[in-house]
Amino acid sequence: MSRPVVEMRSIEKSFGPVRALTDVHLTLMPGEVLGLVGDNSAGKSTLMKIMTGAYQRDSGDVMIDGEPVHFKSPHESRDLGIEMIYQDFALCGNLDVSQNIFLGRWPRRFGIFVDRARMHVDARTILDRLKVDVNSVYQKVESLSGGRQQSVAIARAISFEPKVVIFDEPTANLSVTATNRLLETMLELKRHRVSQIIISHRLNDIFEVGDRVMVLKRGRNVGERAIAETTEKEVLELIVSGVPETVADAALSS
Repeated sequence: MSRPVVEMRSIEKSFGPVRALTDVHLTLMPGEVLGLVGDNSAGKSTLMKIMTGAYQRDSGDVMIDGEPVHFKSPHESRDLGIEMIYQDFALCGNLDVSQNIFLGRWPRRFGIFVDRARMHVDARTILDRLKVDVNSVYQKVESLSGGRQQSVAIARAISFEPKVVIFDEPTANLSVTATNRLLETMLELKRHRVSQIIISHRLNDIFEVGDRVMVLKRGRNVGERAIAETTEKEVLELIVSGVPETVADAALSS
């Protein structure tokens, strides 16, 4: 049996007197799509920011491919294959698609000149791999729709050859067409064995592409379910009740 690509054990985090996370556990397997759900104060984003090094945990363990890590910045987590795509995408609207995909690491010729031809070819290769429909890699990002801007952000993340991609409310502001396109991109990533975590309030999206769903409430684990063995109604009840399931409960629900 393969080992987890990410494992978080007994994670604790406070901001002054406010306890954000209490004894939180998370496991992510290679190629798995995990839905991370809960209300707005559940601690989902805090947990992911600890995973990516944006926040420092107070206690607990984080393991990547079985090795303990303590990320001090997102750069360190990126070096080990973890990417997070935020709601604002963090793109430069005045630059074109390929420039955004390789922002900060444009390929160079003779160590001096930007190799635009190679950058455009490599950008198109990544977009084609993801089956992303962008008319031209020469387009300014500011001229693209929100859905296609998100596709560029995903392509940029994939250009780092990540093991894990984290999506923060990826379909919150997308049209139905753009949402369907994004879900297909997620399935394409899954086919390439890229593990994914989806933070979302839209359970139907998680049930469309996910393998497992994990519920947090007030910074604590409430329960987990295999998507194939549960319903949106059951997960919603866990979110609302916030009552942690016991080992016996988990056995009965599986």
